[in-house]
Amino acid sequence: MAIQITQKEKKQIATTGRRLFTAKEYQRMAEVGILKHDERVELIDGDIFKMSPISIRHVACVDRLTMFLAVKAQGTAIVRVQSSVVLGLRSQPEPDLTLLKFRPDYYSKDGATAEDVLLIIEVSDTTLSYDREKKLPLYARTGIPAVWIVNLNANLIEVYSEPADGVYGSTAQFGRGQSIQVPGLEGAVVKVEDVLG
Repeated sequence: MAIQITQKEKKQIATTGRRLFTAKEYQRMAEVGILKHDERVELIDGDIFKMSPISIRHVACVDRLTMFLAVKAQGTAIVRVQSSVVLGLRSQPEPDLTLLKFRPDYYSKDGATAEDVLLIIEVSDTTLSYDREKKLPLYARTGIPAVWIVNLNANLIEVYSEPADGVYGSTAQFGRGQSIQVPGLEGAVVKVEDVLG
């Protein structure tokens, strides 16, 4: 399959100097080797962004969350670690963790989309402004019901929920000594210090 450019896209390229990609084109670039399988990139609103290297603290936080969620989600939800989810025509971000509605085929027939997501978690240190300014608005626009940003710099978890009109109607911050109910997992409550370490 060749990547086709419509007249509208040609006009956009001529006026902005940018070519926006669709999720299907992005996937095809990976299939044919334009994007390498180990290349850390993601598609946000038609643009391909290179992802920042991951710090040791970031990795440890993702590991702690993965262990906790995997135990609590067993048989009721799927925990996806640093894998993409298709959000609309032109976005395929790669959150640190995604909690998906359970499906026996584990989304092997078709990929997960916004309707399948219970929770997205982004672990942020050097990526905090990118996660807040680029990814959070995308998550709100596509109706992701809940997003956590684990802010390693401030040692807290930012919780966003109730998306409407492209923004989250409810925001809260939780610090050490507090606990958070995991959306979509009844009775699963995680302590902030267990996430931060």
